[in-house]
Amino acid sequence: MAAGNRYWVVSLPVQTSAASLWSRLQDAVSKHSFDTPLYRFNTADLRVGTLDSLLSLSDDLVKSNSFIEGVSHKIRRQIEELERVSGVYGGALTVEGVPVDSFLTRFVWDEARYPTMSPLKEIVDSIHSQVVKIEDDLKVRVGEYNNVRSQLNTINRKQSGSLAVRDLSGLVKPEDTITSEHLVTLLAVVPKYFQKDWLSSYETLTTYVVPRSSKKLHEDNEYALYTVTLFGRVADNFKTSARERGFQVAFFFMSTFLQIRDFEYSPEAQQSRQQELEKLVQDQENMKSSLLQWCCSSYGEVFSSWMHFCAVRVFAESILRYGLPPSFLSVVLAPPVKSEKKVRSILEQMCGNTNSIFWKSTDEVNVPGIGGEAEAYPYVSFTINII
Repeated sequence: MAAGNRYWVVSLPVQTSAASLWSRLQDAVSKHSFDTPLYRFNTADLRVGTLDSLLSLSDDLVKSNSFIEGVSHKIRRQIEELERVSGVYGGALTVEGVPVDSFLTRFVWDEARYPTMSPLKEIVDSIHSQVVKIEDDLKVRVGEYNNVRSQLNTINRKQSGSLAVRDLSGLVKPEDTITSEHLVTLLAVVPKYFQKDWLSSYETLTTYVVPRSSKKLHEDNEYALYTVTLFGRVADNFKTSARERGFQVAFFFMSTFLQIRDFEYSPEAQQSRQQELEKLVQDQENMKSSLLQWCCSSYGEVFSSWMHFCAVRVFAESILRYGLPPSFLSVVLAPPVKSEKKVRSILEQMCGNTNSIFWKSTDEVNVPGIGGEAEAYPYVSFTINII
């Protein structure tokens, strides 16, 4: 994943002052990994609470982060899908009017939305519940949109699919059918390669079939549409005979492929179907536009909530890692893959040699009370995947 889509949120213990540590880190990164963007990350002066509350909170931080990240990605994928379907691309996503990466790298805590004097668990629960509500709304809105799409796709298949499944009303004209007190016209969908068999046999399938009444109305890649006119009182016998003869005389197409379909031409019904189609098309466009607008807005809300959650997470994990009073520098980095090892080395050096030796391990390390990633470092570190 390229830089710009994947970021590290890191906190380093402050030995003397945050300003001097920031300066040293900037110098080291620019000298040894100049292609790695580096930014300060504002965690705000949050309320610490008790150690027990932090330990309890840390157990849920990773799970909640995965959930919020997942909702963010789900909405983003929905936006991309809507843009792909419409063929109109709105450009880069924004959060509160600024590009996503800019919001992350210039993050500022929203005191009005999340008062810093609130307990950390209360802030986390508030963020989680907001994202849950947005995800529930997403499910409902996408479900409604997909339902309309499904109805429209069904109609389109009937209108543009093969003759075996499509609606035949647009292919049959009033003059193609006969409906009287005694006569009725049936429609037969015949595989193209069995048209000769149909024409040579339909008159003998039952009595009272009008001779030479079968006419081809339409043909696609697989099937041909024929009419056949007969007395209405023998229509059922005709259908039964077609199935029976197809089975007994090996006209396999008769029993398996041939469809004998009743059809009554109705201009009113055809107009009603056309109006229904037009309404569904308009409903789909309106819902697509509304859903896209809602997704873009909700993505910004979720991403903003996610960044506030990350600020809580880095604050809580830093207290558990470095102790009280809070004394740490939190930063955001976007190292290219080829520079990751070098950047890790630079960050480790910022922690001091003694501490680094203690934390080095080639195996997976689990640190009690810290919701870190699979591999432990002598500093707090977790990854933000924007996409």
